[in-house]
Amino acid sequence: MVAPDPAGPGVSAVIVNFNARPHLVECVRSLRADGVDQIVVVDNASSDGSEAALAESDPDSRFLPTGSNLGFGTAANVGVANTASAYVLVLNPDTILQPGTTKALTAALDRDPRMAVVGPRVDNPDGSLYPSARRFPRMTDAAGHAFLGMVWRDNPFTTRYRMLDWDHTQAGPVDWVSGACMLVRRSAFEQLGGFDPAYFMYVEDVDLCWRMGQAGWTVGYEPAGRVVHAVGASSQLAPYRMILAHHRSLLRFANRTTIGPRRVVLPAVAAALGVRTCLAWAHHRFDRRPPATH
Repeated sequence: MVAPDPAGPGVSAVIVNFNARPHLVECVRSLRADGVDQIVVVDNASSDGSEAALAESDPDSRFLPTGSNLGFGTAANVGVANTASAYVLVLNPDTILQPGTTKALTAALDRDPRMAVVGPRVDNPDGSLYPSARRFPRMTDAAGHAFLGMVWRDNPFTTRYRMLDWDHTQAGPVDWVSGACMLVRRSAFEQLGGFDPAYFMYVEDVDLCWRMGQAGWTVGYEPAGRVVHAVGASSQLAPYRMILAHHRSLLRFANRTTIGPRRVVLPAVAAALGVRTCLAWAHHRFDRRPPATH
């Protein structure tokens, strides 16, 4: 592994890339425009010329090839380990920062020394809100969202889980924020060992925020920061594999967070997730809209 710079800037950015060349170039451009000096791109064995494109468009960025597809969390850990700043912006390559986002997120962590993670408002390319700030769902909400969310996106279970009944123009504490773009406090991130590498894709952001809360840290949402996210740019390259990975991650998180007598329901949860995996595969086969993740 390449050693981190001995003295990095106040904020570094880590992008996990997998065959997202055009998005990557635009993401890096938006980071530069927003004043981020140190950018590390961890590449999960892309074959689309991402390295050459980045070298041409932004030769000062560091490109770290992993040699294989490590998944999001493990690759992000590699990137964070190759920076030296107090705060690290972890993000997907298919995100575009709007002006002032880095400053707004940094200010949120500066104001609250117990806040370990803060996420910006995330918009879809059409300007609509992507609900990036969420609650940890209760069992009933999780079940309702899982089975109704694919066909009835405004059902009450999904509404509660995605906090669609909450004013997303206001900053405040939340249970978790999307790993599509989050600013993390290095000391807290390293205290917890970063993202759990057991998650290949999906839910690693939920898990990180849950463990932060267990350790006494808080998670915040700051809509003064804003990004545009083309949801699923990389995951759509292998949709069926990603659906399976998503449901495996959900089961892992349920197993980690379900305690006491409630663990008796875990076999039923596993069976239900198996059924939902098949339904999600079928849904993707006949519905070409981007999937509603988490």
